[in-house]
Amino acid sequence: MIQVHHLNNSRSQRILWMLEELGLPYEIKPYQRLPSMQAPPELRAVHPLGKSPVITDGDKTIAESGAIIEYLNEAYGAGKLAPPPGTPERLHYTYFTHYAEGSLMPLLFMKLVFSRIPGRLPFFMRPIGRAITAGANKTLLDPQIGNHFMFLEGELAKRTWFAGPDFTAADIQMSFPLEAASARAPTIRQMPKLASFLDRIQARPAYKRALEKGGSYELMK
Repeated sequence: MIQVHHLNNSRSQRILWMLEELGLPYEIKPYQRLPSMQAPPELRAVHPLGKSPVITDGDKTIAESGAIIEYLNEAYGAGKLAPPPGTPERLHYTYFTHYAEGSLMPLLFMKLVFSRIPGRLPFFMRPIGRAITAGANKTLLDPQIGNHFMFLEGELAKRTWFAGPDFTAADIQMSFPLEAASARAPTIRQMPKLASFLDRIQARPAYKRALEKGGSYELMK
């Protein structure tokens, strides 16, 4: 049986959701974040990088959200959650499956890191830390992130889902960065297409079942 090495409040929630959408049996091996918000060292026994998500399936150990999602869809889903090869929808699917972690999430993570700089400095240096954070946000991060959100809003104005008219695994992959962004910047809810996307994924029965099995899901703020 597939075993999901599930870290609380992490990308591995997407893997539980994917498994629920495919109706596959699986076991959850839970891990809790350390006070530093890092993954516990026990995960290194599963994969050398000590990160989550990771799944084990027989003698296979697979890491990285996109790789896991593609593996599950091909090995067990008969391509159910991907458009047919050679179609325009398949090109959109491939793009957004990689875009989520390759383009959008690094910017959001950088913003999170900069937001924590002041609190980790000695008291007398915190004004400098706040100035650094404000400068990075104003000149680098906020303009780029805003450009990405406008791009995504425009893409969803063309199609019901990120790949096309049908829900696919690309939408599962896109869920984490958009939910993370919504938790940190509620103004994303003012963008009607992105807000509708978040409402629709969170209303899916498989999404709700994954939350019930995976435990509380509070993205880091």
